[in-house]
Amino acid sequence: MATNNKNNLRIGIDIGTSKVVCIIAEKNDEGINVLGLGTHNSAGLRNGVIIDIDSTVSAVKEAVNKAELMSGKQVNKAVVGISGGNVSGMNSEGVVPIKGRRVKDSEIERVMNAAQAQAIPEGHGLLHALPREFVIDNQTGVKRPLGMAGVRLEAKVHLVSCLKNTEENIGSCMRNCGIEVQNYVLEQLASSNAVLTKDEKKLGVCLIDIGGGTSDVAIFSDGSISHTINIPIAGEHVTSDIARAIQTPTSNAEELKKRYGCAMSDLVNDEETIATQAINGKDQTFSRQALATVIEERYSEIFQIIKQKIGNINLNQDIPAGIVLTGGASRIEGISQLGEEIFQIPVRVGRPQGLIGLSDILSNPIYSTSIGLVLHAQKEIDEEYTDFVFLNNPGLFKKAFRWVQNTF
Repeated sequence: MATNNKNNLRIGIDIGTSKVVCIIAEKNDEGINVLGLGTHNSAGLRNGVIIDIDSTVSAVKEAVNKAELMSGKQVNKAVVGISGGNVSGMNSEGVVPIKGRRVKDSEIERVMNAAQAQAIPEGHGLLHALPREFVIDNQTGVKRPLGMAGVRLEAKVHLVSCLKNTEENIGSCMRNCGIEVQNYVLEQLASSNAVLTKDEKKLGVCLIDIGGGTSDVAIFSDGSISHTINIPIAGEHVTSDIARAIQTPTSNAEELKKRYGCAMSDLVNDEETIATQAINGKDQTFSRQALATVIEERYSEIFQIIKQKIGNINLNQDIPAGIVLTGGASRIEGISQLGEEIFQIPVRVGRPQGLIGLSDILSNPIYSTSIGLVLHAQKEIDEEYTDFVFLNNPGLFKKAFRWVQNTF
């Protein structure tokens, strides 16, 4: 098998509750070209958190092996997504005096350190420190403070942390697979790279990534993340509801959801019926509208919880670009209509973009995170993006300064 070309390969691994996805891509003159794609069902996670290392390792190895066979490349290192209930987001601020009346690299470093001094949850380690804006002498909205004049520099930052053992367990799985973790990236941050436009981020938009075990939320304002939220309810809960409601095996319930599911019962013909097998092996028939009612109740709960958690946000004023849904569980009829009914703002389903090759397969919301991880890997290499990740890379302020200059 060919070796990993460290200069050109961009590899992302999404370890989800229901599926592991590995994408191997290569940077060339035309862009980032997909060479290999591998997926495998995952059974080692619950609500985004590893509960069985051996099962997770097995699933990662299978997905990586499929991608390697397709691409003819070997995976030695990758950018890996992280999410779940053990991830926490909070806003913070830091203030420092400006020496010599001109903002220098050292002031940016000090003000970012000051912003990170705010206490994060016990047992957590810092995953991301994402600058929202800088303030110089009460002048707000500064995106590139380097070289500007003033006496007081303030940084407004969104901090993302995760339980240290969460990162350690993922790292252990990857080491057991013979893969070095280049970086851990919050999954909704990765997905945003693949499905949101710059205009949406600038105007104000809410991304909801609905996976198997968790629904991950990221709100953007003026081009930067302002809020991150994780809800431990997602697609697997919908499947479980169906299985209980019509007393059928979980595998049947998942298939029924994919083939006949609808998130709004009003959109379904009340005379349409579906035949399936009950848990006792007997054949049964039920209405598609009854199925849609079960599905609608769970998706409504997800949206209502998110609406409640972002209750201090004026939806029409603060996120005028609306809501973008993505992730595997967003692939269901009627979900946009249900979202618009609950949130009362525009809602669309976002499909990942940004890579070349396998577009007929990869233009599917289930690949938003993995494609976003590949794009993140490219941005890091280009030094156009960094987010002050300190778990594995404490010395990245030189890159950080270039990020401040190039991102905004």
